[in-house]
Amino acid sequence: MDKHSTQQRYSPRHYSLLDQLVDVVDTGLRTVFTTPHSQRPYPGQADEGNESDTSLTATDKDRASRFMRINHAGEVAAQGLYTGQALTAKLPEVRDKMQEAAAEENDHLNWCATRIKELDSHTSYLDPIWYMGSVTIGALAGLAGDKWSLGFVAETEKQVVKHLDGHLAKLNPQDKNTRAILEQMKEDESKHATTALESGGANLPLPIKGLMKLTAKVMTRSTYWI
Repeated sequence: MDKHSTQQRYSPRHYSLLDQLVDVVDTGLRTVFTTPHSQRPYPGQADEGNESDTSLTATDKDRASRFMRINHAGEVAAQGLYTGQALTAKLPEVRDKMQEAAAEENDHLNWCATRIKELDSHTSYLDPIWYMGSVTIGALAGLAGDKWSLGFVAETEKQVVKHLDGHLAKLNPQDKNTRAILEQMKEDESKHATTALESGGANLPLPIKGLMKLTAKVMTRSTYWI
């Protein structure tokens, strides 16, 4: 085999815009309508057979299921955000980081969906909206430049960590399964924020941070009920 054919064989494929858009739709369908495979063990099995759930009241389970529905919707939005940012990222290494983060978030999607099912509830009916809206926001952030795109990720993850702290404070202390999931998610999200900043993420202007908080409030309040 000559040198030219060897280079051609191992050269990375360059995806067209249509290929990338198809991937966006495919990721969205798998994110919203299926439960992705988790690469890590399910942390919710704190007690064998979920025995800790027997000590929870109907109110405890209802509150936990609504919190997990919010967190699942947040992970759906995160998939959209990372997918949109990877679509418009300027540097290959930034695109790779976005795709790697999206893969790690799949674990969270799996864990949240599993816990919601254990609590006899359902994921949000608004998930398709959160996904497509986040793809748009992520793509716009990517177009603004990689440092702003990474800064957007960092700020998003910081807000998610605060959100998880709020849920942990309101859960029944005996709900060990839900707490174990949220604690691991909190650790992962904090790591994502640190990685984004260390990769060159910029500190976002205060008006942008305020708008992000307002958007998150709309999403969480509607997802709590729907």
